[in-house]
Amino acid sequence: MFWLWFWFFINILMILSDVAWWVVAMRLTNRRLWRVLVSVFIGGQLAAHVSAMAGSEWPSHVPKAVLVSAVVWHYGALGLAFTVLLPLGIMRAWAWMTRRIARVRGVQRNRPPAAAASANSPTRREFIGAIAALAPPLFTVGLTGVALAQLSHFRVRRFTLSIRTLPRALDGITIAHVTDMHVGGVTSARVLREMVNATNALRADLVLLTGDLINYELAELSEGIALVKAMEGRYGLWTIEGNHDLAVDGGEFERRVKAAGVPLLLDESAVTNIRGYPVQIFGLRWLDGGAGQRDRVTGMQVRDVLKQRHPDAFPVLLAHHPHAFDAAVKADVPLTLAGHTHGGQFMLDSQHGLGPALFRYWSGLYARGRSQMIISNGVGNWLPIRINAPAEIVHITLRCAGIHG
Repeated sequence: MFWLWFWFFINILMILSDVAWWVVAMRLTNRRLWRVLVSVFIGGQLAAHVSAMAGSEWPSHVPKAVLVSAVVWHYGALGLAFTVLLPLGIMRAWAWMTRRIARVRGVQRNRPPAAAASANSPTRREFIGAIAALAPPLFTVGLTGVALAQLSHFRVRRFTLSIRTLPRALDGITIAHVTDMHVGGVTSARVLREMVNATNALRADLVLLTGDLINYELAELSEGIALVKAMEGRYGLWTIEGNHDLAVDGGEFERRVKAAGVPLLLDESAVTNIRGYPVQIFGLRWLDGGAGQRDRVTGMQVRDVLKQRHPDAFPVLLAHHPHAFDAAVKADVPLTLAGHTHGGQFMLDSQHGLGPALFRYWSGLYARGRSQMIISNGVGNWLPIRINAPAEIVHITLRCAGIHG
């Protein structure tokens, strides 16, 4: 209930911000054409935002370009607009109030008459005001084009891990790690089908998914299940749940996935034999909670699920949230796979950006002691903009350190 009220408050604040920006922009330009352009833009943003508020999912009746534009505007360009426009608007409003007060008091200084601008020739002040008012919408349109292009691409990122405890019989086995598909979000069905084809082309021994199969709505779950069941691993496929999977009705999500025959691990494990040697897959259930509570609860989850550990099997831990790695290190789990972070989403470079601001681990390979973790940036999208955090499938080859040094 708290999160529902929180997002309701955020959405109302965004609508008020739209209106406030429109008022400021109107004060910055006097030309009818420019005012019409600004008004049409903000009217479209308000309509798209209200449509999105009507449900928790992306409305299918609204063009994707419009929805992407609304996300870019409300989560990026609107901040830029206020950074640039609000001070200018305040200065203009202050200058206007000063002139009005001067007129009322009768102390306005005599000034030489300003050269009258023709109806078709804007003054320099009008030109600057129009540029300031139109720059954020133009920025939004440009970034929307970039975002739409990004939504059509993903990469295959490859890792080769040397693991001391990997049995010789398993040397060279491969894993296709797929996460954060967000079916029903802004990633198109075509791209997700291409993702399935690319995963199968890897011919991996194992296909392991680490949550967020759907974006929100259970109406998209049938498509998500069909995509998962189309993936092929020589020795099997397993998945866990993520926070988006449980946003509407977690119990129904779990029931329908299991009823479809998809191996869903909820604080459970499964064993498969590869080349005659057992590999045990552990999967963590998603539990909500703050940072401190999450670490404590996840630690207990890992300890409890590892009670199922077969001493002669090679273990792999699947966790949607990457902070489970700390508990995995303490338990001496050699390999953990995680998602959730989208690679940081907005990164200046590999070490600076939203990823390290929100997570201890956010993308790629991490190693501590005898334990290693790989976090995939995810192949799907919740937000349409990625900066230095490209969508991806991860292909992992495991090598025995005793053989390959």
